[in-house]
Amino acid sequence: MILPSPVVSPHWLADHLDVVQLVDVRWSIDEGPKRADFEAGHLPGAVFADLDADLSAPAGPAGRHPLPEPDDFAEVRARLGLDDRPVVAYDDQSGATAGRLWWMLDSIGLPASVLDGGIQSWPGDLESGQGEEPRGPAVDPRPWPEDRFITADDLEAAIADGAVLVDARSAERFRGEPNPIDPRFGHVPGAVSRPWTDNVGPDGRLLPVEDLRHALEELGVGPGTAVLASCGSGVTGCHDLLAARLVGVEGGRLYAGSWSEWALDPDRPVATGEDD
Repeated sequence: MILPSPVVSPHWLADHLDVVQLVDVRWSIDEGPKRADFEAGHLPGAVFADLDADLSAPAGPAGRHPLPEPDDFAEVRARLGLDDRPVVAYDDQSGATAGRLWWMLDSIGLPASVLDGGIQSWPGDLESGQGEEPRGPAVDPRPWPEDRFITADDLEAAIADGAVLVDARSAERFRGEPNPIDPRFGHVPGAVSRPWTDNVGPDGRLLPVEDLRHALEELGVGPGTAVLASCGSGVTGCHDLLAARLVGVEGGRLYAGSWSEWALDPDRPVATGEDD
């Protein structure tokens, strides 16, 4: 089965529960992985993915959520029973964390989508309990493709070459206002601000495609643009890449280390204020 879009509606999902794999990626910066919320209620048949342990390597100089090694991610895929069926990831923040799993799977050529509106949009009943991790057979590791990710060392040259780096953090953090999250305050010189929350309407669903297209075009992102995405730690930046994909901008690249890596290096420049 071919997924209709990188984002699927709750009603589409309700009609296709038997042919997709559901992964719950609920997490928050204050609480971390929301396994207790999963056990209290989750979509039927879903498995839980821990953003910190399953979708990231340990935090360190490469940032708070660096990419896991391909061997480690292959082990996670096997443990969660992820096979060739399409994955639909969801969370409780309009795709803010589910987008990370979507980007990881999509980048290695596996079908995945995000549930529009997250668990709040689900029209059916929920299941409770720990759920079962239907461990499947071992899967071959797939390397992270260079054309879907960008490193800190290549970022400045790419921006100088005309790439647009969108920063998915809040506008306040982008401007460099003091906050308890960032190790230094500001943004990568040359970046533009596109808070991931601006991709979402009051109902928690993604904005209409035309609205997203207009907003991204105002930032210089359109067909043929080399778009790069960053955020605090390589998670919500995937939401901006999701928005770009929805409007037909292909070939985006994630800076997985994001600000949590960039700001740790005192030799890397920092800009403050509005867009450069």
